[in-house]
Amino acid sequence: MNDYTLENANGLRMRVSEIGGAVMELHVPDRFGRFSDIVLGHDSVEAYKTGSSYLGALVGRYGNRIANGTFSLDGNSYCLAKNNGENHLHGGDSGFDRAAWKAESISGDGFSGLILSCLSKDGEEGYPGNLDVRVTYKLTNKNEWILEYEATTDKPTIVNLTQHSYFNLAGHDSGSIVEHELELNADVMTPVNGGLIPTGEMLPVAGTVFDFRSSKAIGKEIATEDVQLERGGGYDHNFVLNKETRGELELGASVLEPVSGRTMEVLTTEPGVQFYSGNFLDGSIAGKGNTVYGRRSGFCLETQHYPDSPNHPAFPSTRLNPGETYRSTTIYRFGTRA
Repeated sequence: MNDYTLENANGLRMRVSEIGGAVMELHVPDRFGRFSDIVLGHDSVEAYKTGSSYLGALVGRYGNRIANGTFSLDGNSYCLAKNNGENHLHGGDSGFDRAAWKAESISGDGFSGLILSCLSKDGEEGYPGNLDVRVTYKLTNKNEWILEYEATTDKPTIVNLTQHSYFNLAGHDSGSIVEHELELNADVMTPVNGGLIPTGEMLPVAGTVFDFRSSKAIGKEIATEDVQLERGGGYDHNFVLNKETRGELELGASVLEPVSGRTMEVLTTEPGVQFYSGNFLDGSIAGKGNTVYGRRSGFCLETQHYPDSPNHPAFPSTRLNPGETYRSTTIYRFGTRA
């Protein structure tokens, strides 16, 4: 399998594997113009065939968890792999993170890019319908990484695609991310049970450790005695983004790494974002340059529909019907602050 390199006019460079569509490297400058690779990953494409923790990968058919590995559509019940305790996680035992994506290099006015496509066959991992998926990566001269998702099906099914890059804006080999400062445009989050499945409630973040409406260090309250933090081992929760218009591309999150001055903004059409503080990284992964990725050495901001949506009718639907096209856009925008 191959890997591909995208580069913009400002020197930002991204390396992508055909396995999982995984972003292996992403080099961006600090406030002094010095470049560092800011995503956790492996040196070789081969490592992504057996790698764990979804480093840099595309995730599907359903990103996040589905309770008890089951859901129903039109009176039909479907059983999925239980690969996260009693629950289904990130598409199952062989989800899109392990798929061999077909890659096509593209370029246009102000960007270089890659079209990644795959066919998930009817019944694969228990999901109904043949699902044709196409994901476009664009690295633009505005220092944006644009992700455009599309999918079609020949049977009613569910789809919730996302990208699982672990970021460390100080550099992938720089240790803990707890001093990164995070802001989330979310007044509400979805609390979880002991299996990290949403209870169905909507919890206002005001006055809680989940209030990131003003920028604060990730680690500021991460050790607080709080049942939700205990269940996730830290932050591993879906935040309901404040949306002026449903489905429109709007700012969802901002991050600052104060030493390097690197910043990242996340814009998305999705209704939610899973903020994960790397709690389950345990030092067992040998990353690039033999870097050991310990606990909280990277964070994820996975734009998505809510976890377990097929089993919560009040949540935004993840259903896709024949004749419809699933579309979603997310932008990671990089910059610096003095």
